[in-house]
Amino acid sequence: MKKKHCLNYLDLVFEKNPDILWTKTDTGLIVLSVENRGFYNRIAQIFFKKPPVSYISLDKNGSCFWQLLDGKNSVFDIIKKMEEEFPSETEMMNRGLNFFRTLQVNKFIIQKKANLL
Repeated sequence: MKKKHCLNYLDLVFEKNPDILWTKTDTGLIVLSVENRGFYNRIAQIFFKKPPVSYISLDKNGSCFWQLLDGKNSVFDIIKKMEEEFPSETEMMNRGLNFFRTLQVNKFIIQKKANLL
């Protein structure tokens, strides 16, 4: 019988998806460049003039999160650093978890594989 490993989301480590290009503006904010690929995106580009690349500007919190995604910090570590950086933000845990989930669903970040024994 295989042992079942129970993982806590806060212990997970994520890194930036290498397929997502990003730049840092003069003001320190991050802009993600997402290529609109695939059949449906191609149809939208032809018929509805959808751009081939979408630019997603992150706010100061999102930009700070993005820069902490180094493949070493856990979700918990990043949220704790964000609480230190933005002490007046009272709901950083909820905001951080929602932001991680949004980045993960949109494949802007990928989970770093853990070495389970």
